[in-house]
Amino acid sequence: MNVSFTLIAVLVGFMIAIQFQTVKKPIERDTRDVWQLREALLKEKELQSNLLSEIRSNEEKLSAYESKRKQSKEQALRDTLQELKIEAGLTEIAGPGITLQIEPVIEDIKLGAPVTKVVSPELLKRLLNELNMFEAKYVAIDGQRIINTTVIRDINQETKIDGHTIKSLPVEVRVGVDDISSAEKLSNRMKVSKAIEEFFIENLRLSVSAPNPNITVPAYDNPMRIRYLEPIKEGGDS
Repeated sequence: MNVSFTLIAVLVGFMIAIQFQTVKKPIERDTRDVWQLREALLKEKELQSNLLSEIRSNEEKLSAYESKRKQSKEQALRDTLQELKIEAGLTEIAGPGITLQIEPVIEDIKLGAPVTKVVSPELLKRLLNELNMFEAKYVAIDGQRIINTTVIRDINQETKIDGHTIKSLPVEVRVGVDDISSAEKLSNRMKVSKAIEEFFIENLRLSVSAPNPNITVPAYDNPMRIRYLEPIKEGGDS
């Protein structure tokens, strides 16, 4: 009887432990609706498409580099250096794109509302996120080229882009893309984007131009700090 009682107690304890563990860690259910799932799926597909395009581009570059290396190592290095400068934003870009204009809402000025004299860093960051989501390639705000290391922040109630102060409105944003069809698509998307509403809430109007076959985006002209890189010693390891 003692053995039977022990076995029954162990079994009951094991079942209680399993039930407690189940209650302690309930299964999390996905509560997103169909539209949210579709939006998430669309983002994943866009990410996959961008990754495949980048892989294909890198494979083409490797193939071209190998072919050029056999013909002229010096020319291949120069071409590679030029491509890197373009990707880093160190060259002026001229091509298809659109322009955006940020200015105060005239109607509010006529009604005596306080005039917004500066655009906040948060609005500019949201605008850049929208442009990047819509596959913008090159962006300049108030004549300042935006690159991967660009910092937009508020210093003493002044909006600064890598040290450049946006002193007054209106502010022009130039956006470059690969071709005119991409410019048309970008223009149409920006005209119905959330950014327009977000700017209007802050008493600012965001105007989107029609696609332009010739937009000039200036080069990044601030000094670039290179950290954690060292030149390879000749005849030695890195």
